[in-house]
Amino acid sequence: MDISIVIPCYNEEENIPRIQREFLPVAIGLTRTRSVEVIFVDDGSTDGTWQALTHTFGNKSDGPVTFRVERHGTNRGLGAALRTGFSVARGEVIVTTDSDGTYQFVEIPALLSYLKPGISLVTASPYHPLGGVEGVPAYRLVLSKGSSLIYRLLVNRRIHTYTSLFRAYRREVVERISFQSDGFLAGTELMVKAMLMGYQVAEYPAVLHSRAFGTSKAKLVRTILAHLRFQARVLFHRLGRISLVDQPQGQEIPVTSGS
Repeated sequence: MDISIVIPCYNEEENIPRIQREFLPVAIGLTRTRSVEVIFVDDGSTDGTWQALTHTFGNKSDGPVTFRVERHGTNRGLGAALRTGFSVARGEVIVTTDSDGTYQFVEIPALLSYLKPGISLVTASPYHPLGGVEGVPAYRLVLSKGSSLIYRLLVNRRIHTYTSLFRAYRREVVERISFQSDGFLAGTELMVKAMLMGYQVAEYPAVLHSRAFGTSKAKLVRTILAHLRFQARVLFHRLGRISLVDQPQGQEIPVTSGS
């Protein structure tokens, strides 16, 4: 399997027709040059998301694209959904994307084009000078841009966006690096640890859109506190007080100098 696309879902029943309409042609287009599997993870939805996913996609193939639907019995959080998706993904490249279309599905091929030799992770970046934001509530931007600014100071100032879910990973990254967060911090935790281990990250300048249906699942205060705690740990790592990431065998990674 060349590419796995992991799509976490939580109470996204209204968005399933949009996914079928806008995402499916993109996935089929990717199969012209590679094999593609799509993994939906229903994170304990309380609406009809599970039924809609299994009815529309199910564990089947639609032409050259293979689909798989995983389910959590209860809502466990975005990080837990990502771990479930990663655990069954077979692709050498793993794409993660939002189910609500805040990053347009049609941009997946462009995102993948940035995964050049020597690059292990590509992240969408609305805060890049060539990126942009359309119709996103101000409170979300305060959280996301503020957090990314702090990570730029702590980790690498050349990377503008640390909070995007829309990414492409080489398989080695998700196999080698563990992340503990079950919530919205998970993607940031994974990318920061990858960078601290020396993996090279590229930014894909993208436009972040407001969601078309439903409401954001982010728990604002909880997410802010999670980022602040993790940022403190990153700071202590940079100061040499702790080792934030481990080798697969449990050996500590040497503390790296600032970028």
